[in-house]
Amino acid sequence: MAWDEWEQLKAQAASGKSAHMQINHVDGGGGTYPSAAPGKTGDLKVGHKDLEKIGGAAHHLYDQLWDKARVATPSSTSAAGDLSKQGFALGAGLQHVSNRWEEQLKSLMDACAQISNHMQTTKVVHANDENYIQRQMSSIDALDDGFDERVGAPGKKNSVYGEKDEKKE
Repeated sequence: MAWDEWEQLKAQAASGKSAHMQINHVDGGGGTYPSAAPGKTGDLKVGHKDLEKIGGAAHHLYDQLWDKARVATPSSTSAAGDLSKQGFALGAGLQHVSNRWEEQLKSLMDACAQISNHMQTTKVVHANDENYIQRQMSSIDALDDGFDERVGAPGKKNSVYGEKDEKKE
């Protein structure tokens, strides 16, 4: 941008004749940006199938790295040793590359294993949380039904308590 153009834009802004810009603002509606209210946009949901796919992909990548990427390391290490014994400086360079490859490969494989294990753990933890919440909510519903007179028809006994056994009375 040329200096004259910059000065012209500053003068327009100072005179109030230019478009205004707001930073760190989301348009409340009707503009180019949708409102970020959770009720309007929905909640983020991740299902067990999604977690299984991510974990499965990470495990598959780990297996592929184990089977195919490790193969190069023993042969390059052997070649580096042979070249060094024959007096070639390339042997030390190849050994360095082989060592770095091994380090990076281990790092990548560890990351894949962590992702896979984390998805498995997350799936189990969320399933347990879901069961716990469901049990808590159903016990609250039963308790509410027992104290809520509106459950049964007016003048009738609350069905939550069941029918009385005539023999015991």
